[in-house]
Amino acid sequence: MSDASIGSAALPRPRLAFPAVWRGRARDIALGLLFCGVAALGWEIMARRTATPLVPGLADIGGEIARIVAGGMAFRQVAITLGRIALGAGGAFVIALALGLLAARRPMVRAFLQPAMILGLTVPGLVWALLCVIWFGVGLTTPVVAIILGITPPLLVQVIEGRRAVDPDLVEMAHVFRFSPLQRLRCVILPSIVPYLVSGARLGFSLAWKVIVLVELFGMSDGVGYQLNSEFASQNVAGVLAWTLVFWAVMAVIEFGLMQTLERRLTRWRREASV
Repeated sequence: MSDASIGSAALPRPRLAFPAVWRGRARDIALGLLFCGVAALGWEIMARRTATPLVPGLADIGGEIARIVAGGMAFRQVAITLGRIALGAGGAFVIALALGLLAARRPMVRAFLQPAMILGLTVPGLVWALLCVIWFGVGLTTPVVAIILGITPPLLVQVIEGRRAVDPDLVEMAHVFRFSPLQRLRCVILPSIVPYLVSGARLGFSLAWKVIVLVELFGMSDGVGYQLNSEFASQNVAGVLAWTLVFWAVMAVIEFGLMQTLERRLTRWRREASV
């Protein structure tokens, strides 16, 4: 037997990481489905014990979901609401990224923005919704501005903390290799703060949903918030829950299908570098 064959036989074969990854994802999905099953069972038990229209059973809720989905109304209204959320959250993300990167490097800018961040973190979304309805009336400007005012402060905090957590050695290395400011931003800073950006995007979408429902409830004639208000006005609790569950399902698809996939792709270099 040659030395080359002995050496190749002695080397362990690399183990593929994909099966372990998929097993982990399957486990997470199974646990999530288990939670949904337990929650649905608990709700059905409560509905049967109370026996009141205020706590409808799963059959009534399912019938309402079928009604709004079969006619296509759910898809149209959810698309309208998601479009408004995308515009507002996108604007807030750009503003927070620009101001956050600047504030993380400039203490004077950070001190200047501190009162605004505290104000934004403490003012309820209801206030922004009411003010924007008063200021801008019925139109696309109202939900977009309300979302920007409601979610920019927490996103700004995430960006600042992420920028301040960047490894100083990486920044020093970029300086030694004479990276331009744009190269430092693209190759060092942004990849380093990706976890903070993804976490901020999750937080922003969840807060934007709360703001947009209030805006659509008070000042819009369509969207999921408007439909929730319509069902509430008719005392249709099953309808309120149906719209809530439909939008929750859409947000779950965005989280598991988009957010987590994007996070894995953007942070893949971290896992490869640690191998």
